[in-house]
Amino acid sequence: MANFVKGDKKILNAWAFYDWANSVYALVISSSIFPLYYGALFRELSIDTYPFFGVEIKSESIISYVTAVGFLIVAVCSPLLSGIADYLGTKKFFMKLFCVIGALSCMLLYFFSLEYIGVSLLIYMFGLIGFWGSLVFYNSYLPDIAFENQQDKISAKGYALGYIGSVILLLVNLGMVMKYDVLGFSSALSAMRCSFLLVGLWWISFSLYTFKHLPDFKKDKKLTYSIFFKGFREIKKVWKELQDYNSLKRYLIAFFVYSMAVQTVMIIAAYFGEKEIAWQSDSQRTTGLIISILVIQLVAVFGAYLTAKLSEKIGNIYTLCVLNILWVGICVYAYTIVLPNEFYVAAGLVGLVMGGIQSLSRSTYSKMLHKTTDTTSFFSFYDVTEKIGIVVGMLFYGFISDITGKMQNAILLLIVFFVLGFVLLLRVPKVKGEYKTIK
Repeated sequence: MANFVKGDKKILNAWAFYDWANSVYALVISSSIFPLYYGALFRELSIDTYPFFGVEIKSESIISYVTAVGFLIVAVCSPLLSGIADYLGTKKFFMKLFCVIGALSCMLLYFFSLEYIGVSLLIYMFGLIGFWGSLVFYNSYLPDIAFENQQDKISAKGYALGYIGSVILLLVNLGMVMKYDVLGFSSALSAMRCSFLLVGLWWISFSLYTFKHLPDFKKDKKLTYSIFFKGFREIKKVWKELQDYNSLKRYLIAFFVYSMAVQTVMIIAAYFGEKEIAWQSDSQRTTGLIISILVIQLVAVFGAYLTAKLSEKIGNIYTLCVLNILWVGICVYAYTIVLPNEFYVAAGLVGLVMGGIQSLSRSTYSKMLHKTTDTTSFFSFYDVTEKIGIVVGMLFYGFISDITGKMQNAILLLIVFFVLGFVLLLRVPKVKGEYKTIK
């Protein structure tokens, strides 16, 4: 820490590079290869349910419940651990810890099987916890290492590196699966299992560069029993401080609302394309969905940078307002599409605004924390808000889809979220001393 210089480009680039390292989990494990592998295991046995405690549960419900439990654990643990990290100055330690847990869990997915489904699902859940847990401490570094005028650009750079890196590894993995016999694999499933090993190795190997250059803010304090309760006090403290910062509180409310819609779109996009688009064959469906995932990832790179440029002209809050309106337009368009080419266009539009709104939401929140040094706890609160939004958004989306029998009808609810997010963003006050920061 003695040689730490805030705003140093080497440190900023090392921080952004962690997106390159860990984003392969989000694309390969969460969005593409693992879901294909998981479904193939059930199809091999010609089943779509599995008995749990004497009850037959559908395969997609099983993975949904496990995912929900994983997000719940992250939502509960991150504020507690972040409080300890702030007191001891050990955010780097916890970031490393969750990184190792996540990367090793990805590699252990090689052994995922229905024969040992309990242990297998536990490994999957730990991978999720490792990914999202490390992001809590990763995000909290931003205001510590970057000045306000650097945060938008370096945040966008991080997302861009993440999109590029994850696409590269996805293409490698897809090549392995499609040409498994040429590459010496016994089956496509075997190639998929090896892709999980590559994800873990990629994540843990490239993160070494980040951890080498990120500063360690460790303080000369000892861990005591009372510190474990500090996390609860930190939650209460953050909530109390939010009452004194009306702009920050209103921004978080707006973020919670529009983030519900954003995260829901990201999660259900592939399912929507599979079920609601009129593909001519199963092979076209598979290829089309893969192409759509790649389009979203690649276009998101440009979206993140374009958003950062726009924020320089009109400010962060107004840029987020523009993005919410664009999301409304995309949802209206998605409600009408039925053909593959229309779905590709929708994927490109989603990528354009997805990268921008994620990047700018993070950096806007970071800028608004300039009056506090308790960055880890506040970013933990931010992440908990996002996780709860995911749960609420998915519940609403699933409920509307179930009662109407058509996924398009649920898109109408997303439109409501984005419109409400736009209105709430306009209500974020422009107080003296913060106008140039958030506009």
